[in-house]
Amino acid sequence: MEYSINKLAKMSGVSTRTLRYYGEINLLKPARTASSGYRIYSSKEIDRLQQILFYRELDFSLEDIRKILYDPDFDISQAFQGHLIALKSKRQRLDGLILNVTKSMKAMKGEITMPDKEKFEAFKQELIDKNEEKYGDEIKEKYGEKVMAKSNARLMGLSEEQFEEANKLLLEFEAALEAAFREGNPAGELAQKACDLHRKWLSVFYSEYSKEYHRNLGEMYVADERFRANYDKIAPGCTEFLRDAINVYSQRT
Repeated sequence: MEYSINKLAKMSGVSTRTLRYYGEINLLKPARTASSGYRIYSSKEIDRLQQILFYRELDFSLEDIRKILYDPDFDISQAFQGHLIALKSKRQRLDGLILNVTKSMKAMKGEITMPDKEKFEAFKQELIDKNEEKYGDEIKEKYGEKVMAKSNARLMGLSEEQFEEANKLLLEFEAALEAAFREGNPAGELAQKACDLHRKWLSVFYSEYSKEYHRNLGEMYVADERFRANYDKIAPGCTEFLRDAINVYSQRT
C-alpha cells in the first residue's frame, strides 16, 4: 500500500515537516514523487520510519540512526530484538521513577516515612542504567568490569548533597566548555577551567582519577559517535576541542 506524505504523517504522528527533513538528510526518502509533486511512501518506507521512531525513542541521534539503517549488515529482526531489550530496560527505569513519585506523594501526606536518601535512589539507578545501555560495552572493554562496577557502587552511595553537587559541577563544566570553545584556545584559562571542572565531576563517580584516565576519556569521546554527539550538541567540533584541552590540562597538573 502507498501513502502520501499527509496520510503518512496522520498515521504515524510524525509531522509532514519532519518527514520532509528526514528526506533532506537522506534518512527517509519517499519511494517516488508523483506527477503532482507529492511524495509517495511504500511499505518499505513505512518499516523504515518505524525503525527510526524506535531508535529516537531510545535517544539515538539522527546521524547515528542513519548510519545504523544504511549499514549493509543491518538486520531488522535483530533490530527488533534489540529494541525489545532496550524498551524493557527503559520500562524498568520508569517503573522505578513512578514508584519514587508515588512514595513521595504518600510521604507528603504523612502516610509513610521516606528517608531523604531514598528520594534519589531511582534517579541514580536511572543514570547507571542509561550509561550501561549506551556506553557499557565500550567502558568495560577499555577499563574492565571492576572499574565500572566500582563507579556504579560509588554513585549509588552518594548522599543527597553529593548527588546535587555532581549535577551542579556538570552544569558548570558545560557552561565553561561552551565559553572556552567560543574563545577557541584549548590551552587558555577558560578551557583549563572547564577541564578542572570535568576532573572534579569525574572524581565524584571514580575515586581513582589519573591523568592517563582523563586523557583516555578525551580520546574515547572523539572516537565514539555517541560520546561525540554528547559534546558536539554544545557546538560542532567541541568534542575535539575538549580532547585537546584535556591533553594540555594533563600535562600541566
